[in-house]
Amino acid sequence: MNYIAVFVAALAGFGVGAVWYGVFGKAWLDALGKSEDDIKGSGAAQALPFVTGLVADLVMAIMLAGLMGHLGNISIHGGLITGLFVWVGFVITTMGVNHAFSRASPKLTAIDGGHWLAVLLVMGAIIGAIGV
Repeated sequence: MNYIAVFVAALAGFGVGAVWYGVFGKAWLDALGKSEDDIKGSGAAQALPFVTGLVADLVMAIMLAGLMGHLGNISIHGGLITGLFVWVGFVITTMGVNHAFSRASPKLTAIDGGHWLAVLLVMGAIIGAIGV
C-alpha cells in the first residue's frame, strides 16, 4: 500500500471537512437544532472531535486504497467511481437510516452526506493519481 497516498488523501479529506463546514456551518447548526455555544467544549473535549475526524479520515483512506487495490482500477477516474460507489452503498444509506430513526432533518442528512461524498471523491482521486 502506498502510505504517502493514504496520508495525503486523509489530510485532504480532513481539509475538505474544514472547508465544507466552514461554508455550511451555520446551516448545519440550524439543521442540528443547536447553537455554537451548545457544541463548544473546553480543553480535550474541544479537540476530541477533530482528533476523531482525522483518525476516521485515515482509516477511510486506508480502506479506500485497499478496495481500489483489490479492484485494480488505479486511476483518478477509478478512484472517483470507487468513492462514489462506497458513498452510495455504505455511507449515505447508513446515514439515511440513522437520521430517519433519530428524526434528524433531511437538511442535516444532505449537509453531512454531501460532506462525506466530497471526502470520498477527493480521497479516491488522490489515491488514484498517486497509486496504491
